[in-house]
Amino acid sequence: MKMEMKYTEKITNRLKDILEKSLDAKKGYTTAKENVSNLELKNYFDDRANERSDFAEKLQSELKTYGENPDMSTSFTADAHRIWMNFRTALSSNDEEAILQEIIRGEEAAIEEYDTLLEETTLPKSTYDLIMKQRSRIIAALEDAKHFEMISA
Repeated sequence: MKMEMKYTEKITNRLKDILEKSLDAKKGYTTAKENVSNLELKNYFDDRANERSDFAEKLQSELKTYGENPDMSTSFTADAHRIWMNFRTALSSNDEEAILQEIIRGEEAAIEEYDTLLEETTLPKSTYDLIMKQRSRIIAALEDAKHFEMISA
């Protein structure tokens, strides 16, 4: 008989926060794509939106593997809401540089959240590996956003 492993409540909550913010980032990237004219930026935002959708699916699957049932109908956390509102303000100006600055701010916040989760010594290997892989992809996306910001300035 296989014993089912479960996350601690703290880890579960952090994973759910990251899942929720991945879905929020997907919406943000989709909206950003609709508010820029640069084709290269549109493609970048579309790729990031698809990537975040993939992140969310993998996080949901990982949570279910460990007996959690992520309820994604919950509202934003205060930080996600603040970042989203700043992002909407940048979008309203149709200023590609301002949009990129908000994207960079959001990606840096995401990396901090991933880093905090990775400090947990009780993460199962599969969860640790998933979080490391997603964190690496966020770092790459952040570098790309910084590159776009430099050339649009």
